[in-house]
Amino acid sequence: MLSSNGFELYNLSHPLPSIPCSDLSSTLQDQCLYDCQVDISECGEVVANYFNSNPLLPGVILMENQEFFGMISRRRFLERLSRPYGIELFLNRPLKLLYRWEKKEILIISGSTPILEATQTALQRLPDLVYEPIIVQLSPHIYRLIDMYQLLLAQSQIHQLSNQVLQKLYQEVQTQASLDGLTQVANRRFFDEYLEEQWLQLESTEFPLSLIFADVDYFKAYNDTYGHQAGDDCLKQVAQVIAQTLTIDQGLVARYGGEEFVVVLPKIEQNQAVLIAEQMRDNVKAIQLHHQSSSVSSYITMSLGIATVEFGNSETINKIKTPGDLIIVADQALYQAKNQGRDRVICSSMRHPYLWVTTSQVPLQNP
Repeated sequence: MLSSNGFELYNLSHPLPSIPCSDLSSTLQDQCLYDCQVDISECGEVVANYFNSNPLLPGVILMENQEFFGMISRRRFLERLSRPYGIELFLNRPLKLLYRWEKKEILIISGSTPILEATQTALQRLPDLVYEPIIVQLSPHIYRLIDMYQLLLAQSQIHQLSNQVLQKLYQEVQTQASLDGLTQVANRRFFDEYLEEQWLQLESTEFPLSLIFADVDYFKAYNDTYGHQAGDDCLKQVAQVIAQTLTIDQGLVARYGGEEFVVVLPKIEQNQAVLIAEQMRDNVKAIQLHHQSSSVSSYITMSLGIATVEFGNSETINKIKTPGDLIIVADQALYQAKNQGRDRVICSSMRHPYLWVTTSQVPLQNP
């Protein structure tokens, strides 16, 4: 505390006021700016009173005949008055005298300047000036002040927001990279990674891992009859039906290639996998996509093959030793489903290599 003739000047440390939430496009004029202007003909006591009444005020703007003259910061004002005879010399004398002693290079930046650009410019000042307040020019004759600490806080907010945006964009890119561009289910690359991951997680447990291969019946004939655009639309609808058959935590649906889809079912027993496959087959038939070139139905149908590895069963582990083995067995079951008439589910069994689980061939409705 500095005192003279009963006048007290406090240099108190107060928390900064709440800072407006800054976004990537924030500029200086979007911040809380200080408006404190004093004519240079006033004495130093006037400035001291301003600083006393507002402990957060970083400085005052000096005017002469209503024109901008300069700026003196709280820090320099207090430093000057704290020197020997400083109060006697400057407190009761015109500010112009004090400004001549303390005149320093000041930084004036347009209010439309982005926060990041303004911060970079401010930090390029000399070390003894780097924390001086910045003059913000809102228009040719309107000036305000912003504290350097406030500017750094705004910059920190923007950096945090930038990191969040970048993280979100990265996640979106990763998501898009893992999706099939046409059907918007997982692509082959993500399927390979997911199957490998699930295998590693379950191989030391006694949980099963099931795999369903599904193929749209006579899809080439569908393309030849209705055209490739209709074929693409067909695959999109089939993919969504398959995906919607599963609950969120049941597993993964992926496009394996062409008209073939694959479903990974961690911790799903063989019997339950059969029920899921049957539900998929029924749901695809229920949307009734016409297929006049099919030999099994007048609507789009699917053939499905299932394979299950039981990690707690030494018999299956000896025959299905890798994720690749599981793919081969499921694909062979799909081949059997096609070979036995299509529009059916075939489940591969270690005891019975190809167990014909269902066969509900639909009579032809074509003339």
